[in-house]
Amino acid sequence: MPDETPTASDPHDADLPADAWSGVHRGPLRAGEWVRLTDQKGRRHNFELVPGKRFFSNRGHIEHDELIGREEGFTVASSAGGEYLVFRPLLSEFVVSMPRGAAVVYPKDAAQIVATADIFPGAHVVEAGVGSGALTCSLLRAVGPWGRVSSYERREEFADVARANVRQFFGGDHPAWSLTIGDLAEALPASGERVDRIILDMLAPWDCLEAAAGALRPGGIVCAYVATTTQLSRFVETVRAHGGFTEPAAWESLVRDWHVEGLAVRPGHKMIGHTAFLVTARRMAPGARPPVKKRRPAPGAYGPDYTGPRPADLPPQVLDQSFDA
Repeated sequence: MPDETPTASDPHDADLPADAWSGVHRGPLRAGEWVRLTDQKGRRHNFELVPGKRFFSNRGHIEHDELIGREEGFTVASSAGGEYLVFRPLLSEFVVSMPRGAAVVYPKDAAQIVATADIFPGAHVVEAGVGSGALTCSLLRAVGPWGRVSSYERREEFADVARANVRQFFGGDHPAWSLTIGDLAEALPASGERVDRIILDMLAPWDCLEAAAGALRPGGIVCAYVATTTQLSRFVETVRAHGGFTEPAAWESLVRDWHVEGLAVRPGHKMIGHTAFLVTARRMAPGARPPVKKRRPAPGAYGPDYTGPRPADLPPQVLDQSFDA
């Protein structure tokens, strides 16, 4: 966090306390903060404010000193007459423009994970696959400085990018975050930790399900973030076959913007379509199993062409190789 905090004339406009670790500031823009400039065509530029430096674009330059000390939410003109809107970047804006090692979890999915996995202040959340740190920022904000986020990443180069991005957003090393280089399937059982939530953002989340089951408290939630239908099927069926979780719920979210000008109201031409599937399930108490589903699977769903995990107590006709679907 920056050491010097500009004072506000109104105490209600004072900056947030540093120990809140929100990644958000109030009051005048200050050196060391990041700002987001948006031009008249919607093009966006994020950069750190440094006294004496200049921001350059195809519309000339802007002195950083022209921005420092002003309240956000103003327009500024470049040396060649370009107009820019100046704000501090929101978390949702920061993550889509941050430097990337791996693909980022988009804001629409991060919001779904925080809500449906019920990430709460003080929770201990395990994240497998830190990527570029986008989801990590949302998890840290949700658990607060009194919670814990334990991230596991196999690749050192991804971990380095994530560390830099998380530090950039929060202004320092968040006290609730730990990052381990290694495989969660081995490292989490070895730690002996008991946790509230586990988020699996990786190619083969089913490989970590046994470790997740051993670490989750009863009532805890496992949430997988997978890109393809084959990954979705494999993970869901692995959860069912395990028997120690509730029936998994799977879904995706699509976001479509709208064009609104007077009577011209129509869907926009841009859309954030498929990014990933989300799957959640809750951990049962030790030795307990969920009720057997009343609804039968579709004929042939687990027939001879299906080679994945099979849930227990399937009706015989579903498994009959001679059954004609």
